[in-house]
Amino acid sequence: MEKKILFVASECTPPFVKTGGLADVIGSLPQALNQLPTIETSVILPYYEPVMKPWMNKLEELFTIPIEVGWRKHSFTLYQLVHKNVRYYFIKNHYYFYRDEIYGYEDDGERFIFFSQAVSEALTWIDFKPDIVHAHDWQTGLVMAFLKILYPKSDYNTVFTIHNLKYQGVVLKKYFSDLFQISREHIGGMEWNGHINCMKAGIFHADKITTVSPTYAEEIKTAYFGEGLAPLLKGRQRDLYGILNGIDINEYNPAKDLFLYRNYTNERERKKENKIFLQKKLGLPENGNVPMYILISRLVEQKGLHLLQAIIDKFLQEDVQFVLLGTGDYLFEDFFYHAAERNKDKMVCFLGGFEEKLAREMYAASDFFVMPSKFEPCGLTQMIALHYKVVPIVRETGGLQDSVLPFNEYTLEGTGFSFANYNAHDLLHVLRYSLSVYEDEHKWNSLLRNVETCDFSWEASAKKYDALYDEIMISEGGI
Repeated sequence: MEKKILFVASECTPPFVKTGGLADVIGSLPQALNQLPTIETSVILPYYEPVMKPWMNKLEELFTIPIEVGWRKHSFTLYQLVHKNVRYYFIKNHYYFYRDEIYGYEDDGERFIFFSQAVSEALTWIDFKPDIVHAHDWQTGLVMAFLKILYPKSDYNTVFTIHNLKYQGVVLKKYFSDLFQISREHIGGMEWNGHINCMKAGIFHADKITTVSPTYAEEIKTAYFGEGLAPLLKGRQRDLYGILNGIDINEYNPAKDLFLYRNYTNERERKKENKIFLQKKLGLPENGNVPMYILISRLVEQKGLHLLQAIIDKFLQEDVQFVLLGTGDYLFEDFFYHAAERNKDKMVCFLGGFEEKLAREMYAASDFFVMPSKFEPCGLTQMIALHYKVVPIVRETGGLQDSVLPFNEYTLEGTGFSFANYNAHDLLHVLRYSLSVYEDEHKWNSLLRNVETCDFSWEASAKKYDALYDEIMISEGGI
């Protein structure tokens, strides 16, 4: 079935702007969808002026449109750019989007209320007329509401994807009349616990809801994972789908990665060369046979770092090396800095920033990737690790459970190691078990052969979205 899809999001990479995994999805999934013969996908984003300046001369200015946010009179200029077979639209407003950072401001709620309203208005101006508007995360949840409330006779079908339910875009309810150009009779579809909740607005108003893994779709209907919205999600469970994310396997390809000391496919000796190169670079003892564990992560509670804190010194008593790259909460940064100081011959930490080249070198050098998340909607880094022939060690939650099959030493099936309980001793046990498998040549070679068959390209996910879009258009009378 022929269809046009418009993605609405707050970030996208490559090549524009990224703070997390959402950007990777928006950068890759539309390209994968456009490879299908029946879909044309475009993307609309905020124009963050400091970040986007290198692209300014490549953008085509379309028009400037007046818009009101409550009593405030604003305008936005719409630009377009075609990049890698995808048409991108950008909404530019100096007041809301000329900032040093993408998020983290007291008026973030107002900024993305403006963006959502601007997107809704832009749809009446652009030549691209989508059959389905597909919005992503709380920053665009109100697009779902505005299309239903302000344009009730439009032919837009809608999909809303939850990438991380923890972040909901909450605005004090008392500002409703100050920020919205709609009647208070509609506040029920946006209000939650006495606040305007942008995530709730998306869930309530969208025709269909997706999230980024099948397990997470089930988890968020429970009180523990539902972040207060479980009753709403359970009430809409017939419209809730879990589709596992993929990764850009051309971008994350050790055979072609220009960041690497030595490119490789399945040549294990070349991988050892990368290990020795990284050891030399970091000042660790140079030994291609010592097992290297890595962690590349935001240093926040969600990532299960309390578990690692409790057992890292015990684990480093083994003949292993551990390299950590991340930035986040000061308490985690401080702890791991001192842990590395206590274990200088076995542990190196890079804190307070992220360096893409170093991350790729770590994937290429390491044997194990540690990801003991408290919850994980999907996770991309474990998929990247598998493509670099690194064995993941994960907790059984969300997309980690869906993407890593636990190794069975009797059947020799599986692609990694996992543990179920959020418990530091369970993490230590599985780390030690992974070490025992590494030291058993037969088991280790079997595990690596399984890892070498992993494929997390977007092709399979794109086909599932295509089927969902068809279902929506049929059920909503779109044909």
